Formats: sequence, C-alpha cells, structure tokens
Amino acid sequence: MAAPTTSTPAPERRRRSPSGKVSFLASQRGRDLTLIWLFLLPSLAIFALYRIIPMAWNVVLSFQFWSPYKPAEFAGLYHYEEMLFYDDAFWQILWNTILFMISAPVGIALALGVALLVNTQIRGRNVYRTIVFMSYPVMTVAVGIIWQWLYNEKVGLINFLLISAGIIDRGIPFLQNFDFALPAVIIASIWQVIGFYMIILLTGLQSIPPNLYEAAAIDGASPAQSFRRITLPLLRPSIFLCFVVGIINSFTAFDLIFVMTGGGPGHATDLLITYIYSTAFTLSKFDYAAAMTVANFLLFVLLAFIANRLAGGEAGAVRREA
Repeated sequence: MAAPTTSTPAPERRRRSPSGKVSFLASQRGRDLTLIWLFLLPSLAIFALYRIIPMAWNVVLSFQFWSPYKPAEFAGLYHYEEMLFYDDAFWQILWNTILFMISAPVGIALALGVALLVNTQIRGRNVYRTIVFMSYPVMTVAVGIIWQWLYNEKVGLINFLLISAGIIDRGIPFLQNFDFALPAVIIASIWQVIGFYMIILLTGLQSIPPNLYEAAAIDGASPAQSFRRITLPLLRPSIFLCFVVGIINSFTAFDLIFVMTGGGPGHATDLLITYIYSTAFTLSKFDYAAAMTVANFLLFVLLAFIANRLAGGEAGAVRREA
C-alpha cells in the first residue's frame, strides 16, 4: 500500500506566491505593518504638510532673494554671510537665547529639590504637588500678563514689597531696564515650567527601586552618597527630558517675550524666535528670516545631541526584548 501523501492546506497554498514563498501582504507580519502604516498615514501626512514641507521650502528660501512682490533670484550664501558677519543684533540675540537656555538647569535643580521634598512622607504632599504644578497649565499669555503686573514700576507687587522692606526708595522699571529685563523674563519662564519639571522628576524618583537605598544604607552610605551614586544616575533620562523641554522653551518662548517686553528695550529680551518674527513680518525680509530659521533649527539639533550624549547617549531609546 502506498504511503499517504501530505498536501499543503488550501489556506496556506493561497498565501504562497508562484515561487513558493509567502507573499508579504499575506503574512501576519505584513498585515500588521500595513495596518500600522494605515493608522499612521493621516498623522504623517499632517506632519509632512505642516512641518517637513514648510521646513524644506524654508531652506530653499534661505538661498534666494525673495519677496512677495517680485520673482525669486538665487542668492547663494548671501543671507548667511549677512547673519554671521554684518548683523550685530544677531549675535546679541543669539547670546540672549543661550542665556535663556542656560536657565533650564536652574529650573531643573529647583524642581528636583521640590520633587525630593514632595516624594517624602510629609503631611499634605499631594497638596504641595498640586500647588507647584498649577503654574504649568496656565496659558503663557496669562503668565506674561501676571508677571508684567508683578514687575510694574508703580503698582507692581515686587516693587511694593521692596519699598516696604526699605530696600529701595523708588520702584525699579524691571522690564524697561536693559540689565534687568532678560533676568526678569527668565524668572517668569522658570516659574511657569517648574511644575512640569517636578512631575517628570517625581515620576523618575518613584521608579527607583527602594531596595537600592536600603542596600546602600546597610553598606553605610550617607544620604548625600546615595543621592550622588543612586538617584542622579537613575534620573538621567528624566533630567535629559527636562533639559530638552528647557531647550525647546528657549527657542519657542515667543508669546511670553511678546507679551512682557516685545523684545525690548532695544534687543535686550529678543530671542531668535522673536527676532525671526520681527524680521519677517515687520521688516518683510522673509529670505533673511528663513536663513535665521535654518540656523535656529541647526542650533537646536546640536544642543539636543549634546544633551543626549551627556545623558549617556541612549536617552529616549526603546529597548526590545529578544
């Protein structure tokens, strides 16, 4: 009697191509990937329409003499040369942006102190967390108006307290003074974002296994040594995220600057984003503004890369189990 022969089931045969291989769309992995891309397609299309295409056009525009009223002409590196060698205001504004960005570690350090405090078993810690976080959801325009009133030379609360304490005799025009204006805006920015930093750092603190601190205490480590050897290394991803948020804030703090000072006095509080806006929509130099936008983007990418390397080089990486 002949041995029974086995045949490929009908469904399996339908999945195979004439060459005998299973087609990509017919495989389970192929169907999953196709479904994923179908779900992602609307978001990717919107991202390309409002991010990728405008950025690409912006790069092209930076190499042209362009105006809405005449045809474009090739300019080469003219706008970049003007930005780097002939525009003195650009370097002052770049320095303002860097100072604004440097303030991020100050806010992160303050938020870390608050996070460590509210992470302990103190009474009413949930209330303290809520109070600190309440500043972040407030609209930036409202934050600017509030701090503009606080800094007011005549009716501001800060000048009132300083005069009442006998520290000064007359009100200080914080937002009209070239030396005080930028620090005043930086303080307002830190006040707004410190609650967000606290939440991120608090989440990182609560993810640290308590047995690490118990083992360190058994080995005789002091609280300072535990903080330096355990807390800070394990908080590096959270600190990196806060620092990136701080970098983004320094490059996008248009509304706060616009409401509080408008970039003045002079260019004392101008950041790259506000200078780009005024160059494009006040002076109608869209081509030069495009070149500054490219420089702004490259600077942001460079700073994010440096922050990632300082955080260990794998911040934000997703690990897949084998």
